[in-house]
Parts: sequence; C-alpha cells; structure tokens
Amino acid sequence: MKQLSLVLSVIATLLSGFLLVKQYSNTPKTETPAVIKTGSAAPSGQEFRMAYFDIDSLQNKYQFFKDALAQLKVKEEAMNNELSSLERSYQKKISEWQQKGSTMSQSEADAVQREYAQMQQNYQQRRLTLEQQLETLKMDYKKNIKNKIEVYLKDFNKDNKYAYIMSYEPELMFYKDTAYNITNQLIEGLNAAYQKKEK
Repeated sequence: MKQLSLVLSVIATLLSGFLLVKQYSNTPKTETPAVIKTGSAAPSGQEFRMAYFDIDSLQNKYQFFKDALAQLKVKEEAMNNELSSLERSYQKKISEWQQKGSTMSQSEADAVQREYAQMQQNYQQRRLTLEQQLETLKMDYKKNIKNKIEVYLKDFNKDNKYAYIMSYEPELMFYKDTAYNITNQLIEGLNAAYQKKEK
C-alpha cells in the first residue's frame, strides 16, 4: 500500500511538471528591454552596448589638456621661483647676522631670534598658500576637462547607441573589445570644439 501511494505521488509530480512546461512553452515570449543610463527602455532589438576611451591617449592628444598642463607648469615654476627668491633674501639676512655675531648685545641677539622665527613662519605660510593655489588650479582644470568630455559625449551619444561610455584604465579593466574603442573620435571631436573656441 505504501508503495502504491509513493508511485502515485511520483506520477502526480511528473504530471504537474509536464503541464507547467507545456503551459510556459505555449505562452508568447516577451523581450525584456535593455535599460540604458537615462532609465528609459532601449529601442526594440537594440543590444546593450558599452564604449570606452583610452585615458592615456586622451591626455597625450587632447590639446586643451596639453595647454592646461603647460599652464600648470608655468604656475609651478613661478611658485618655485618666488620661494627660491624668499630663501635667498632670508639667507642674505642670516649671513649679515652671522657677520655681526660676536658684536651683538643680548637684546639684539634676542631680536634676531624673534625675527628669524618670524621669517621661518612667513616662509612656511607663503609656501602653503602657493601650494594650495596650485592644487586648486589643478582641481579646476580636472573638473573643466571632465565637463568638456561629458558635454561632448552627451552629444556624441544622442542616438543612445551606447548604454555606458567609460574611460579605460589598465588597473580597473581587464579586457576590452577594440570594436567599441571611441578614443580617436573623442579626441577629434574635443580638439575641434577647443579650436573653435580659441578662434
């Protein structure tokens, strides 16, 4: 009796499974649309695609980037020149004090100590201010470059051909299909837009 109920259970389970498979195989298939960055559905039949650009090539060939680096270099040299000039003037002052050394009174020596401490403090403050200005300038250039790339890519991808466009960096990606490399198109477009603004 137990065997009969077991056999009937197995048959019922198999029959249920068969009916489920038959039911789902008869229902028409609906395609799940790929979702792109904007949150809207991709057009019917469109594949989910990602493009990339090589960040190193962009840095080497994008004229605005090269100009920005050149301007940063000029600012950095100006900062170093100013600090070197301060150091030379302080060194000259120290040499004068050393020459007077033994002839100074105690009150003069105390005044020299205070002035020397003030000179060091002024130098450190000036160096910190210049470094912060340079860092702010670097951040502004980075932000500006990022904005230019984003604006260009928005126009470049107005047909929603790609769901995502990423920058390729060797440490972050392990494989890339060169069919989706848009680096040259991006560089050409950005340089053309930059030259137009320069005129």
